Amino acid sequence: MNNNYKKKSKTRRDGGSFFYQRRTSKLPPTYILLPLAGCTGTLLCTYYYFQDEMPFTKRKRLLATSTTWEKQIGDQEYHNLLRQYKHNIFPPTHRASRTVQRVGSRIATAANKFAKEYDVQTYGAQYTYTVVRSDMANAFVLPNNHVFVFSGLFKFVRNEDDLAAVLGHEMAHNLARHAGERVSGSLLINILARCTLLIDPSGVLYSLFIPAATLLHDLPHSRDHEIEADYIGLHLAAEACYDPKAARKVFSSMKDGEKQMMSGSGDGDSDGRRGGRPISKAVVSPPEFMSTHPSYDTRISNFDNWMPEALAKYNADGGYKCQQIRREMKLAREHAARLASHRERT
Repeated sequence: MNNNYKKKSKTRRDGGSFFYQRRTSKLPPTYILLPLAGCTGTLLCTYYYFQDEMPFTKRKRLLATSTTWEKQIGDQEYHNLLRQYKHNIFPPTHRASRTVQRVGSRIATAANKFAKEYDVQTYGAQYTYTVVRSDMANAFVLPNNHVFVFSGLFKFVRNEDDLAAVLGHEMAHNLARHAGERVSGSLLINILARCTLLIDPSGVLYSLFIPAATLLHDLPHSRDHEIEADYIGLHLAAEACYDPKAARKVFSSMKDGEKQMMSGSGDGDSDGRRGGRPISKAVVSPPEFMSTHPSYDTRISNFDNWMPEALAKYNADGGYKCQQIRREMKLAREHAARLASHRERT
């Protein structure tokens, strides 16, 4: 009996040794572990090497692109868009073009002052202003200071203060080099995605990683960019002596417009069409965590929190500077209106 017990005990020990060996054999082989470790180390070193801080907001970020590369990309896209919209670009003498040029120039001056004050690296080029005839309500600034405004924006922008709020926001994106930051983040995510194939060559982990990276990295960073541009843009508008309260008004107007689109109401016809184009009555905005932009409520609340600081800048020196500048703005608008009226008569 003792012999049988010893034999069984030995068998169990052998069995335990057998299963232990099977577990250790499931570890990834060396030819996978070594490249994976090298890839991880390289990524960590690269991430910390290209760490940057936005001076005004003190936000830490990854910025691996140079201003030279960003300028090349911006110039290339600028010429592509000029070719794409060449039949719908307003001439420089058009009233809308003159207005965008006039307001944009003042915001650009404030942006250059901001860059010097906070030691922000800029592209150094003169701003260009292009107004495109389109139903789309949009505006953006490409790297190397190329401003585009689509005429559909004027449904929400009623005066120069409103336009300054929008251009201030878009120029803030450009000033903060958000385009380069997006490219840098995309490169990092793409490298990490490739590394998942070393761990799981079947691609299952890769297919899970991509949507997770979008939800946990790309979308939050995009919302951070929008909030940062709102904040900086508010200061640019106030520095240029445009009423910072207009920013809240513009986004409230956009929020109301979105509600009309969702309900199918507004200036459309009874069959749910606006301007001959169908409107979906089932449009639902995604939750904020799944969106590239903060919700309108979040942005309006932020403007309320930031407004005392922006108004202090706007009313600096007892408001004397901005009062004088706004009188000059009024004269410039009246002069532009006379020129436009004269061109229409001739």
